[in-house]
Amino acid sequence: MLRHNTLPTLAATLGLAIAFSSAASANTVLRASHQFPGGKGDVRDEMVQMLAEKVAEADVGLEIEVHPGQSLFKADEQWGALVRGRLDITALPLDYASGRHPEFSATLMPGLVRNHDHAQRLNDSEYMEMIKEVINEGGARVLADAWLAGGFASSEQCITSPDTVEGQNIRAAGPAFEEMLEAAGASIASMPSSEIYTGMQTGVLDAANTSSMSFVSFRLFEQVECLTEPGDYALWFMYEPILISNQSWDKLNEEQQQALTEAGQAAEEFFAGEAAGLDDKMVEVFEEEGVEVVSMSEEDYQAWLEIAKETSYKNFAEKVENGQAIIDAALAVE
Repeated sequence: MLRHNTLPTLAATLGLAIAFSSAASANTVLRASHQFPGGKGDVRDEMVQMLAEKVAEADVGLEIEVHPGQSLFKADEQWGALVRGRLDITALPLDYASGRHPEFSATLMPGLVRNHDHAQRLNDSEYMEMIKEVINEGGARVLADAWLAGGFASSEQCITSPDTVEGQNIRAAGPAFEEMLEAAGASIASMPSSEIYTGMQTGVLDAANTSSMSFVSFRLFEQVECLTEPGDYALWFMYEPILISNQSWDKLNEEQQQALTEAGQAAEEFFAGEAAGLDDKMVEVFEEEGVEVVSMSEEDYQAWLEIAKETSYKNFAEKVENGQAIIDAALAVE
């Protein structure tokens, strides 16, 4: 009798397994890619991981696979992959796509963002509406806003006033900073933040500016002698949102879109709570590693701003469609 009962039991077990398998395969899977190191330590990766966790908790038949550290797409390939539908989600320094959309240079404009509180106010402004309109027309939409402060670091000499960059080969994160630094006498090398370490190690770079988080997560303290922290006069702020492809968004049902929207809001709030602390963490790490840490004075900051107005701001206003209106909208935010 036992032998006769085995077949129905086996059939039932197989049927249950197939049912579970079918249910699992019914999930819509989205692929998320970014250039930053995975695991604890880089808040941008933690934002994307939180997005995936919150979506999974919502139980709406949606799953996000996270691929950190350029394991899926290189840093400079992500925008193109996103808007062509080859990639679903990315955490991207938006200025990396300014070659395709010059308006994005306004998200890394010297002195445009004064501090972390100011960055939060910009998120709800006409300025950001204008930027997001370009993002949407380009083929993507924002799931979570994120602004990072940053600074300078050099293996040659501390960077404070404009004359301190003269003769240094420096990585600037985008066209606006490149124009300003070049006018001050620096030589420019363009590359994503993930390549700065190698650039310094091989002598291609003497100095770099990037975000506080990237200075730590890419271990740049191993290659530099002096760090210029954001301090009270942060010249460098960069917008690094989580984006989703419009093609991917449009394939989701309303319940899945709502889950993604709520998960994005949770990730944004998490990041906002961490942002200011990233600057302090950077200073702590670099000092522990024996790197000299300095700050710009108000005089240094104003000197840089004068150069920026004659180069970055002027060129943006003249060459970018609607450029002056974008700058004016940002400057109108107190």
